[in-house]
Amino acid sequence: MILVFRHFFYKNYVGLSLWPFIILKHDELKEDIVLINHEKIHLKQQQELLIVFFYFLYISEWLIRTAVYFDSYKAYQNISFEREAYSNEKNLNYTSERTAFSFIKYLTK
Repeated sequence: MILVFRHFFYKNYVGLSLWPFIILKHDELKEDIVLINHEKIHLKQQQELLIVFFYFLYISEWLIRTAVYFDSYKAYQNISFEREAYSNEKNLNYTSERTAFSFIKYLTK
């Protein structure tokens, strides 16, 4: 289910996944198939980690990487979940081809 909340986002962020929703900054982003696919990858990650563990690991990894890089945006870009989603967002079949826990191989890349 896709929802639009204009005032929900910080700076340049335009979409996010909060199980079971994809939340977008603008209505026209519903047509951005790459963005929607990126967010669907996150929904798969959340599902396989029973939602709570996804958020725990996501935030933990972001905090650790922020401490390492001293840069919260660089930390965000290097979270394994984001690396997997960005690397595969243009493959519109990825969510059906993806194996469980695929984000793990992005932990050290």
